Amino acid sequence: MNVNIETINAWNMYGQYAAFALYGLSILMLLGYVAKLTSTKEPKDKYDFINKSEINMLWYAAIVLITATAVLANTFIVDITILWLFVRVFLTVMMSIITGVIIQNILKFYYPFYIEKRLKKLRYQPRISPKNGKPMKLLSEDEEDVYLDEGMQAEEDLFSIDYDVWIDEENNYTKIEKYSGHLHAQQCPECNYQTFKVTKEELITTPTADEEGELMKYFDCGYCGHKSKKPFKVARLKEEQEA
Repeated sequence: MNVNIETINAWNMYGQYAAFALYGLSILMLLGYVAKLTSTKEPKDKYDFINKSEINMLWYAAIVLITATAVLANTFIVDITILWLFVRVFLTVMMSIITGVIIQNILKFYYPFYIEKRLKKLRYQPRISPKNGKPMKLLSEDEEDVYLDEGMQAEEDLFSIDYDVWIDEENNYTKIEKYSGHLHAQQCPECNYQTFKVTKEELITTPTADEEGELMKYFDCGYCGHKSKKPFKVARLKEEQEA
């Protein structure tokens, strides 16, 4: 049985309107993200924004784009039976799912290599001192301890948080930036994808004032399932100075 021609014409017209509206929405999503990223001037703020939002935004925009294409692909119907209509819709849905899986895998397994390079560049981009407009100096792990309180140092010792300390030596102005201790997935030694993440941390030996402690970090690959563990030294506790 053929589908009513008036129904087909109505679907073709409104379906195209919906498809073009979805295309516009996906473009607005991308433009909005680019505008927000461009207007964010501070490297740390830009780092956090990219780290938190970029992959999710690309995925949502891709879903809207795939949906728009699927709708548009089914709006050039002239005369069709109900059976072939269902077959056509079914094939379109399957193709959309396959396309979505491909894009999702690209964002999950390949795109992190690209985004990691950008984040690393932003993290170590010289900060400008608001006091004199000159580049500030990034302190080493040993040098920065002077500017971190005991809680901050404890977080770094347990690898839960990593702090970067920038200093304007002329004006004694300091800027402390906070990062996650295990920022992103590492490259898996088995499959070479950027999907090797810390899933668990266990303090094996508690540090004392005389001896270092030991922290065991457990890794798990989100792609091939490879697991591994690696011990890390925990710095000795600092002795409190007598009053």
